[in-house]
Amino acid sequence: MSLVKLIAATKGIHQELDGCGGEEVVSYVARVSNPKNQNNFETAPKLLSYLIKHKHWSPFEHSFMTLEIETSRGIAAQILRHRSFVFQEYSQRYAESDSYIEYEARRQDLKNRQNSIDNMDKFDKLWFKDAQSLIWSFSEGLYKDALQRGIAKEQARFLLPLNTKTRMYMTGSIRSWITYFIVRLDKSTQLEHRQIALNCFNIFKNEYPVITEALKLSHPEIFNEV
Repeated sequence: MSLVKLIAATKGIHQELDGCGGEEVVSYVARVSNPKNQNNFETAPKLLSYLIKHKHWSPFEHSFMTLEIETSRGIAAQILRHRSFVFQEYSQRYAESDSYIEYEARRQDLKNRQNSIDNMDKFDKLWFKDAQSLIWSFSEGLYKDALQRGIAKEQARFLLPLNTKTRMYMTGSIRSWITYFIVRLDKSTQLEHRQIALNCFNIFKNEYPVITEALKLSHPEIFNEV
């Protein structure tokens, strides 16, 4: 089970933005050429919706959100491909790994190599569950033996499987998060990664409710489904 929690989100500290959140910051920045109306936050929802509808994305690069994500090394590798974000991940070079994440078996989709189908029988699912436990016990034992022999953590980690638990911080602009959600909330995304994206989006919509509603209008096929 992957966990996601909010670490930080942009807040205004300028006297005209004191107490304002990330959406007001985007609105304020977007009106840089209209200084007399720059702190008109009553019409900010209309402005943000207009910006999204017409794909004026640059103002959304001035507000940020940082999330902590607990997942496996295998899924983390997919998340790290989103290069517009900055990351800080639990380092197996400096700290020991001591647990893994259990995943459920799904059948390979023969028509789509990037898809899987949840129609395995309970015996195969149980076998896969037991196999993960067996591999972890075996790998962890060798890993601890390696550390006791004085082998460096950065080398001993190569004995661990891809479902080894890791923790990471993911920081990006609102523009980056919107792009991430459009890609990773799509049903073509691996289920385990999509669940993380959904957890991230549930936090995002609490911090940025106006932007969320605008996204539902611009991309109903994605954001009205979650």
